[in-house]
Amino acid sequence: MTHSATSSEIIAAITAVLGNAPRPVALHEPLFVGHENAYVTSCIDAGWVSSVGSFVNRFENDLASFCGAQHAVVMVNGTCAMHAALMVSGVQAGDEVLVPALTFVATANAVVHAGAVPHFVDVEESALGVDPVALRSHLEGVALRQSGHTVNRLTGRRIRALMPVHVFGHPCRLEELAAIAQEWGLQLIEDATEALGSTVDGRPVGGRHTAVFSFNGNKIITTGGGGGVTTNDEDLYLRLKHLTTAAKQPHAWAFLHDEVGYNYRMPNLNAALGCAQLEQAPRFLAAKRALAAAYARAFTGLSGLRILPSPPGTESNYWLVTLLAENADPGWLDTTLQALHGAGLQCRPVWQPLHLLPMYRHHPRSPLPRTESLAQRIISLPSSVRLGLPLLPA
Repeated sequence: MTHSATSSEIIAAITAVLGNAPRPVALHEPLFVGHENAYVTSCIDAGWVSSVGSFVNRFENDLASFCGAQHAVVMVNGTCAMHAALMVSGVQAGDEVLVPALTFVATANAVVHAGAVPHFVDVEESALGVDPVALRSHLEGVALRQSGHTVNRLTGRRIRALMPVHVFGHPCRLEELAAIAQEWGLQLIEDATEALGSTVDGRPVGGRHTAVFSFNGNKIITTGGGGGVTTNDEDLYLRLKHLTTAAKQPHAWAFLHDEVGYNYRMPNLNAALGCAQLEQAPRFLAAKRALAAAYARAFTGLSGLRILPSPPGTESNYWLVTLLAENADPGWLDTTLQALHGAGLQCRPVWQPLHLLPMYRHHPRSPLPRTESLAQRIISLPSSVRLGLPLLPA
């Protein structure tokens, strides 16, 4: 398998988009051009800097509205948000949770934090999300329905939930996966940590099912460190808010706790930053999509390479613009990345497939041929919001 496109040609295509952007060009960096300073300063001036304050409530309301959900709860980071979402969805110690093998390690780590076992499944090439066809085939081979539950007949453990990921902001085949989850009696929790602003059939990700978001410093909008959960389930929302506030019962002065809870609530300072960032989200998303379109034009005709587009019926936020090689010779990835970094372009590969990490090598999994192939063929290009702003109409 041979690529005609050389590292020099790849660098030239990227440079055609970025122009004279100062080197090195970061993979993804935050942009603060709105009311960030004013809102954060108001927290400091008022003294409300911890997990109680008006900006926490405002950010939750704004986030829910942005995603078309009834409720949102914001927390200190995306991993904590994922952990909390798993727990309130009924995941218990010893359960298995189906997760893609091609995702950031936090997806599997949160399952372990909940006392459960990650069960790795394969992804598809068109969107990098869980492959519904492969998932259905795998479940038919290893799972059985027993007393109203789905059990892994190889391990004897209950398979409790499915947590698909919208990788790099590209929406997965969510409704097909939701249908499989319903058929097998599984809880569905969206890992939308990379997908704020992505849409499926014109509706924002996070408005249909319980979904988890991240507002880390490398995301499209950031709270510094931060995460959140959106849901339309009133009971789940109330449980989530209680559990992540140290399970403290409301009282004017007494400290009354009715279970082991978690101190996961987002501080007001971070929420203030988030409110200012979310106000700019439509413009930020437009810039990201303009950048992705410019990359797609630059790589047109470059042999063996393409920019991964939004799947049909969806609109990606293009958190990280994905360069996909049709095939890859051994060593192509490292050689290309070395050349890109040498040119001041801080590109990166996709994550190491989770089933190859030392702590997850012996976990249950389906056949993972596409995951292992894609891991050798993906490069994420510089994708910061500021790189796309000059491409927008004046």
